[in-house]
Amino acid sequence: MSLIPWPYRWLALIALGVALFVFGWIKGAGHVQADWDAVVQERNRQAAAVREQQAQATVKVVTQYVDRVRVVREKGETIIKEVPVYVPAKADAACAINRGFVRLHDAAAAGELPEPARDADAAAEGLALSTVAGTVTTNYQTCHENAEQLRALQA
Repeated sequence: MSLIPWPYRWLALIALGVALFVFGWIKGAGHVQADWDAVVQERNRQAAAVREQQAQATVKVVTQYVDRVRVVREKGETIIKEVPVYVPAKADAACAINRGFVRLHDAAAAGELPEPARDADAAAEGLALSTVAGTVTTNYQTCHENAEQLRALQA
């Protein structure tokens, strides 16, 4: 006969089984955690590489559009300097710009509906045709700068 009774043997066997199960569970969890950490580390490395590539692309695009905008700005400034050549003082004296035109132009530049006409035929005081030409040229210059920036960002 054996010295250990059967119920205790079964309990010891069950305890050994539970211990083996728990040991396996812990070892498996450690292995899964190590795999998980490796995957997370790889994803973080890939994300950092993508961020670096995006930063380089952004610098390239910004440099391209800054150069293009600079060229457009220089052309616009040259055109603005030519306004007195194309709109001489004689034309300024001969052409009176009325307030209605000024309101319409300002509303169009702001992208709004113009105010109702009031004294549309009244001359705007001190506003010369060359001033209008300079303002319109500046507006087009800004428009072309924005267009170049948009083209570069879309590319």
